[in-house]
Amino acid sequence: MDARTDIRHIPLCVDLDGTLLAADTLWEGVAIVLFRNPFMIFAMLYWLCRGKARLKYEIATRSGRTAADWPYREAVLARLEREKALGRPIVLVTGAAESVALAIAEHVGVFSSVLHSSADLNLTSTRKRAALIERFGEGGFDYMGNSRDDVPVFDAARKAIVVAPDAAAEKWRRSHDAERLDTGRTSAFMALKSIRVHQWAKNVLIGVPAVLNHDILNVSAVLNSVYAFFAFSFLASAVYVINDLSDLTNDRRHPKKRNRPLASGAMSVPMGLAIAVCLVLASLSITLLLPLEFALVLAFYAVTTTAYTFFLKRKLLVDVFALAGLYTVRIVAGSAATGTELSFWLLSFSIFFFLSLALVKRYVELHDYEGGDGQQVPGRGYMADDYEMVGQAGVASAFTAALVLALYIHSKEMMEMYTEPWALWPLCPLILYMLLRIWMLARRGMLHEDPVVFIMRDWRSLVTMSIGATLVVFGALGV
Repeated sequence: MDARTDIRHIPLCVDLDGTLLAADTLWEGVAIVLFRNPFMIFAMLYWLCRGKARLKYEIATRSGRTAADWPYREAVLARLEREKALGRPIVLVTGAAESVALAIAEHVGVFSSVLHSSADLNLTSTRKRAALIERFGEGGFDYMGNSRDDVPVFDAARKAIVVAPDAAAEKWRRSHDAERLDTGRTSAFMALKSIRVHQWAKNVLIGVPAVLNHDILNVSAVLNSVYAFFAFSFLASAVYVINDLSDLTNDRRHPKKRNRPLASGAMSVPMGLAIAVCLVLASLSITLLLPLEFALVLAFYAVTTTAYTFFLKRKLLVDVFALAGLYTVRIVAGSAATGTELSFWLLSFSIFFFLSLALVKRYVELHDYEGGDGQQVPGRGYMADDYEMVGQAGVASAFTAALVLALYIHSKEMMEMYTEPWALWPLCPLILYMLLRIWMLARRGMLHEDPVVFIMRDWRSLVTMSIGATLVVFGALGV
């Protein structure tokens, strides 16, 4: 029998980045090293001047990634298992550094041999083609790849199997009628998910000062509130992307966050960075239309949320106070954008209200690790058993928010601003109902998203807020 007609004699050579892995080991390694120490960018430029192979080698020695930390394509793994069961030799052929390639090969356990880059040789494109021809002969191997760099290797292979291809690889596949292994959605369909448009609902808080100051018929105030909404939303989305980039390893170990676009590998690191930069530029452009005070508040938000991303979110309790403060900053931003005066009572109420919501957000996360027997929650300053204490603090904050609201309603400022201030008293039980219901759902394991976003989507919460808004209008206008 001709060896070329018997697949037991035809090795299946498999690319790593973008093929076996739904990620690029170099880009992720660069991101990890830079998030730890941004000044490493100068060292990276020096390594790159010595060649891409040297850059890969240096990054691999510093990233600290284990083989289990990478997102593997399940469809590719299943195919390799089937091929191995047929007695076929499987070879990992990658441009990744030696330490990365060998660790992954050992972890997967299907490869008979490994070809990889060294500190002096970047095993990609024509160099990979030459190495495979030298070892197996032209047409003496099948090849599984995904990118432009793999096209020369496709041409030398007996058979090509294309996985999640880029534009060049897909063009080659169509012209050669090659097999495409289905791996689900690609990054182009996940980009919108990564910026979390649903989280923009939080930024409705920017309009609160104008509404409470009875400026909703002031065209300038309304227009500035809209501008501020989008400036905040774009910047917040950029921060979400950066946060996901900085927390890839922890997200992949989380039962729910592992499905995020970057953590799952559905969106690449370069695309994530490009989206973040575009969002920041859009936010800055809109900010030019608003008062300087708003720009200062937005800058404070940017600094604080960046500190939260890289440092504060890993600190016990500091993280929830920071989150509550970031919610309140949105109200301050609305005041700065419209020139309305901030009330001490409004700020006090918002701090306790959003502290309760921040605590419920952390409670839901800790609830996923319930029964962890002292298990440290990855990327947080909490133990799994802390969820009860967090819950108690959150419920206490809810009652404190209602108390501050009651004092606010009875204040001299409220009496002067509203013609029927007595109509506002039902707001206290309404606020308690909404917060305590959220806490009960969290305790039952039925709350699966950010609580502020939940409020904006939940019909009962929306009805409660509508009743509250009606009471505020009635209290302001009377009969």
